[in-house]
Amino acid sequence: QVQLVESGGGSVQAGGSLRLSCAASGYTRSSVMGWFRQAPGKEREGVAAIYTRDGPAYSTDSVKGRFTISRDNAKNTVYLQMNSLKPEDTAMYYCAASLSTWPLSTLLRESNYRFWGRGTQVTVSS
Repeated sequence: QVQLVESGGGSVQAGGSLRLSCAASGYTRSSVMGWFRQAPGKEREGVAAIYTRDGPAYSTDSVKGRFTISRDNAKNTVYLQMNSLKPEDTAMYYCAASLSTWPLSTLLRESNYRFWGRGTQVTVSS
């Protein structure tokens, strides 16, 4: 089992920045970790994902150039640096982990992830 705990959410004004953290414990040899978000009244969507051992990261088009996912394997932690935040980024952000390795183009598929955190709220005001 993998336990995931997110932190770093909060309220910021448009144009501001936040850094989310996702600390993994338990069986920490996950292959892929990702960030998803769900806004009120909308379906959960993939934001960014990264291979935990090696390999590139992948992000959805709406956050490219603004959000960066990174990992610190020594700390079993994945980060999501969010810059130039917009009101439409307002959502509950969830961390997820997969023990399997998936092709890069499929890393934002929700069904690929078995373990999920409880989420951290991000609110961006205009």
